[in-house]
Amino acid sequence: MNNKILIVASNYYKEITDNLIEGSTKHLKENNFEYEIIFSPGCFEIPFLINKNINDYKGFISLGCIIRGETYHFEVISNQCGRKLMDISLNYNKPIGFGILTCDNYDQAIVRSDPNKKNKGKEAASACLQLLVNI
Repeated sequence: MNNKILIVASNYYKEITDNLIEGSTKHLKENNFEYEIIFSPGCFEIPFLINKNINDYKGFISLGCIIRGETYHFEVISNQCGRKLMDISLNYNKPIGFGILTCDNYDQAIVRSDPNKKNKGKEAASACLQLLVNI
C-alpha cells in the first residue's frame, strides 16, 4: 500500500465537483500528501469505487453533490451513499473524508463548494488527514 490518498469524485455536477476538488487538492498539497483522482458517474457509485480500491490507498475522500428534487430519490441516494461509506470505513479501518454535499438547490451547492467560502472539499480532506494521524 502506498501513502497516497484517493479522491473519488462524482462528475454529475461538474462545476460543484471542480470546486470541491480544488479545495481538497489544495489542502492535500499544503500538507504534503500525494493523491490521485478518479471519477464516478454519480454519488451512488462512489462507495463501489472506494471499495474496489480499498487496499491501494492510505485514505479516501468522497466528493460530489446531491440536490433535492421532487421525489424520494434524494433521500435514497443520500442515505445509502453515507451508510455505505461509513460501512467501508469501519470494515477496513480506513479514513474516508465525506465531501458529498446534500443541498436543497444548486445555489446552496455553489456556496458550499466555493473554494473561497464554505468549501466542503477542503473540510473532507482535513477530516481524512486528521484521522490518518490517529491510526
